[in-house]
Amino acid sequence: MESVEVQIQLEDGAILPQYATALAAGMDVHALESATLAPGERALIRTGLRVAIPEGFEIQVRPRSGLAAKHGITLLNTPGTIDADFRGEIKILAINLGTNVVELPKGDRIAQLVLCPVVRASWSIRQNLEETERGEGGFGSTGTR
Repeated sequence: MESVEVQIQLEDGAILPQYATALAAGMDVHALESATLAPGERALIRTGLRVAIPEGFEIQVRPRSGLAAKHGITLLNTPGTIDADFRGEIKILAINLGTNVVELPKGDRIAQLVLCPVVRASWSIRQNLEETERGEGGFGSTGTR
């Protein structure tokens, strides 16, 4: 599997993101500080990580399925994008959609980071677009049970 070098800076106490298995797409990212989320509450959770992503790439921030299934914890603005020119601390915007207060201790895995290539669009303005079978069909238009 191909590897791309990404420079990273860690604050004291920060944990280096790691892949949990050999074929995992996402790296687990850990909380630098503990957080408590009441039902419906959101929090910006520090990681203590700063990165220098190579040009032509982004890092996507995604929820962890275990936190969602067990506790109703997910991320807002998902997937979040960390652009190659951002140099600030990576923070995780979590929300508790469950019915119980959830404690996220310091060091807990709170999200995943996925390094992705970026292709930029160049717009081609047209008076008419090529027709398709779907046409203007929107939400729920491609099938029924």
